[in-house]
Amino acid sequence: MNAPDLLCVQGLRVAYGGAIAVRDLSLSVPTAAIVALVGANGAGKTTTVLAIAGALHPSAGRIEFDGNNVTGLDCRRTVELGITLVPEGRLIFPQLTVEENLRMGALNRRAAPNLPRNLDRVYAMFPKLRERRRQLGGGMSGGEQQMLAIARGLMADPRLMILDEPSLGLGPRLVNDLFAMIRRLNKEGVTILLVEQNVRQTLQIASRAYVLEKGRVVLTGTGSELLDSPFVRKAFLGL
Repeated sequence: MNAPDLLCVQGLRVAYGGAIAVRDLSLSVPTAAIVALVGANGAGKTTTVLAIAGALHPSAGRIEFDGNNVTGLDCRRTVELGITLVPEGRLIFPQLTVEENLRMGALNRRAAPNLPRNLDRVYAMFPKLRERRRQLGGGMSGGEQQMLAIARGLMADPRLMILDEPSLGLGPRLVNDLFAMIRRLNKEGVTILLVEQNVRQTLQIASRAYVLEKGRVVLTGTGSELLDSPFVRKAFLGL
């Protein structure tokens, strides 16, 4: 039996910077799945997830989360419902300590009562953060900051975690560690919507993927199906 869809987007249209960045886009994310959005720069991936998270308001379409219409809700409300976006570029607070950064992730009404439990959970998953809990976030390496950004997202107690270009700027070894971390989060029960330009490794872990081009979905399938697609192989894998 297939898992029900936790997220369903239908006919999404978003204007950004005076231009239409996403048009008539539909996608779904089953509960407990890893679903990927891939495409070139400017394809509309980040605009799509910003609209889902409530940071941008669509001009048309419908976004449903767990069967409820969340179209046009702001970020505060979507976080309280269980949608957490870890944005491109990490955006941690460099002048706050690691633990202060983590606590900032638990300020919403959904997560605040569970702060001690979630902090213990995050430290168990990321022992290095426990070791560095009194260190300033700005003094950490790029890979450590990405770990902190993801851990801060987990502090919000998400049902759906959206990761926007998490491997950006990381070396090959850290990229491998990152994808192992994403797998582990998913096995812990977190549904993942992953935006990535590292197409090969993304499709290797995705149960479903969408290829975006000029704000539209041009191809969809399982991760393994898209790895075998001549279009994907030529456009993204150089084969």
